[in-house]
Amino acid sequence: MLRRTTGPGFWCECWTQNLDGQQPPTLFGAYDACDAVEANNWVATILRTISPALDTAACAEAWERLYDHRIDTRRALLRREPWAVSITHASTRITWTVRPVLFLPLAHRQGSELPLCTSDFKPRTP
Repeated sequence: MLRRTTGPGFWCECWTQNLDGQQPPTLFGAYDACDAVEANNWVATILRTISPALDTAACAEAWERLYDHRIDTRRALLRREPWAVSITHASTRITWTVRPVLFLPLAHRQGSELPLCTSDFKPRTP
């Protein structure tokens, strides 16, 4: 059954950009978070995961964001304000953005008949 209300949440994105200016930024990944805590944790988890592979300056910047700016980040998200953090590693800038959104409800498919073309889909085999 289709709900008639929207739900608040956050749309999180990770963008990469080569600093030589030859190419536009590239969307690396996206995530839909249900609340501010989940959005903040998404960014924090990625920063913790990649920090060992970063150069010294980028690693220090990542850990500064994780610890020194964590309260400011959480407050901004709780106020439903857009938030972003960037770090630069070698010649690549990585930017995480978090924006408040209203998610539209989707109809589930229980009890519905799917179009005939859905049975034509065959997954590719390696």
